[in-house]
Amino acid sequence: MSTRLWHPFSDMAAVDGNEFIVDRAEGAYVYDEAGRAYLDGCASLWYCNVGHGRQEIVDAAMAQMSKLEAYSCFADIANRPALELAERLADLAPVEDAKVFFGSGGADAIDTAVKLARAYWQARGEHQRVHVVSRETGYHGTHGYGTSITGIPPNREGWGVLAGENTVAPLHDLDGVEKVFAEVGPERIAAFVIEPVTGAGGVHLPTDGYVEGVAELCRRHGVLLVIDAVICGFGRLGTWFGIERFGVRPDMITFAKGVTSGYLPLGGVVVSGEVAAPWWTTPGERTLRHGPTYSGHPTCCAAGLATLDVYERENLIARGGELETPLFEALAPLTSHPYVHEVRAGFGFLAAVELEQDVLDGVPDAPNVLLRAARKNGVLVRGLGKGVAVSPPLIANDEDIALLAEAIRGGLDSLPLEAPVPAAPGA
Repeated sequence: MSTRLWHPFSDMAAVDGNEFIVDRAEGAYVYDEAGRAYLDGCASLWYCNVGHGRQEIVDAAMAQMSKLEAYSCFADIANRPALELAERLADLAPVEDAKVFFGSGGADAIDTAVKLARAYWQARGEHQRVHVVSRETGYHGTHGYGTSITGIPPNREGWGVLAGENTVAPLHDLDGVEKVFAEVGPERIAAFVIEPVTGAGGVHLPTDGYVEGVAELCRRHGVLLVIDAVICGFGRLGTWFGIERFGVRPDMITFAKGVTSGYLPLGGVVVSGEVAAPWWTTPGERTLRHGPTYSGHPTCCAAGLATLDVYERENLIARGGELETPLFEALAPLTSHPYVHEVRAGFGFLAAVELEQDVLDGVPDAPNVLLRAARKNGVLVRGLGKGVAVSPPLIANDEDIALLAEAIRGGLDSLPLEAPVPAAPGA
């Protein structure tokens, strides 16, 4: 039967009438309408870190909706959940004198951060500082600025003219970043936006010294450093915001997804006191004319507070670091499979399995064919450009990780390739 629902990032001509319907979920598993269980190998979309069916989060949202379901935070209006969540996040973030600006998700957060970076320099009188640098494979949402600075070419194409004054630097190439800075002119650059580990761009893990080197380059040239922690935050890398693993204190951090474990839409930006100062110093001098309708939504913030309680009570934040080695050890043997080009794992509880080019050429839409094969084996994975990615809930156990690897291997074995890809020499 045909559907009226337009799915994001989907070939609707293929999806129409062929939907996989998720009916319910509990813990690290989801169930279809026939009652079959599937390991949620991608935490829905990188976000269900505490697992499904957490009644305490549901109860917190229900209690808040019974009291005050929603209200604007414009001007001097506030609500207690938004105030309390901002306080807790500011205390947790590795940002000096932090302030928190809320939105509805990661794309909102990126647009806010980029606009804030440019507005900060305008307020400082450095009107030439409007350029934004990002890097290859970086995904920063699908709003205006996020689309403009993405490092994934297909996401930038087909829209006509986007926001200008941005450059994409090479992946993991610090010399390449310095070259971009020199070519643009550091005095023209407002901010560098970077994911510590790229997520939707293919789970590219940081090389030694790269993130620290970018931070030092930004510090030397006075460029604002914006860390996109939408995927990397809330335990995915084993710390609250991911960036703590590098000893770096950025000017801004964007967050979303894991802040409520996806139970309700919420995101935002942690902003340093220095960047916030033009709007927080002199009454009547300046107003930030920016903000979504649902900024500081009380029910979403109540869900966020309950989610933080779960993280803290069960020590889940550290799990991303504790599980990175078991995940790597489970997936690493797949590198010997003739269809696999590379396994990227070992830094945080996320990974990617990239296919050989011959497989990509020989099997139309190979990543999604592999995704569907893994699903038949009882595991949901995320199809990306050249393979599949995984990022299970932080509550996953050793048996779940073993099942994940087994399902992907079985999916690889079932790929409809007419002739097998030759094994690499010595394999």
